[in-house]
Amino acid sequence: MTAPLTPPPHEHSTYQEWQVPPAGPDAKTGAYEQDGPGMKTEVREAVVTAVAVALGGVLLGVLWWWLAPRVPLVGEVTDGNWVVYLKETEGEQAVGGDGTFTLLALAFGALSALAVFAVRRRGGVPLVAGLGVGGLLGALLAWRTGVWLGPAQDVVAHAREVGRGVTFSAPLRLEAKGALLAWPLGALVLHLGLTAMFGPRDPEPVYPEPGHPQDPYGGPPAA
Repeated sequence: MTAPLTPPPHEHSTYQEWQVPPAGPDAKTGAYEQDGPGMKTEVREAVVTAVAVALGGVLLGVLWWWLAPRVPLVGEVTDGNWVVYLKETEGEQAVGGDGTFTLLALAFGALSALAVFAVRRRGGVPLVAGLGVGGLLGALLAWRTGVWLGPAQDVVAHAREVGRGVTFSAPLRLEAKGALLAWPLGALVLHLGLTAMFGPRDPEPVYPEPGHPQDPYGGPPAA
């Protein structure tokens, strides 16, 4: 009479002890584990980041209006008509205005990238997108704020107001519209660099030692 082909009791219990639980929702919470705060939370943080960064454009606009060099204009009357022309034809004040805006925008991009990285080091695509969109909106807001705070846009009316031959400042303008990209690009480059150098690292996988293969069922290494 032959013995039944069944594994010894101790082997069956060992297999049950080391068996990997099936993937699925948690038995207590009923929810799957997630790596990170979740997409909804990341999108919400990205929106908050974009709004906070964009509001900084008001301060950038004020600084640009305050620090940008003024372009001197002079009004004259020719044949009964007012004519406005540059007082210094070789002046570089207009280029200086664009340069001032670009430098300030780069500085604000660096500050916003540092602030976002300090608040949330993990990063993420939604957060980076929010930072870039916020920087672009902030640059647009700064541009319009500076123009609004600057001298009047109607130079002929301004010339009539101050009088013939009197020097006055030209409206604040941004001739090189590419300067609007200085804030978002500077913020994205610096934030990506900070994340690459100082961001959290994923844990390295642990491999079994040579000669001790891992049990494919999740059990202890074979002796």
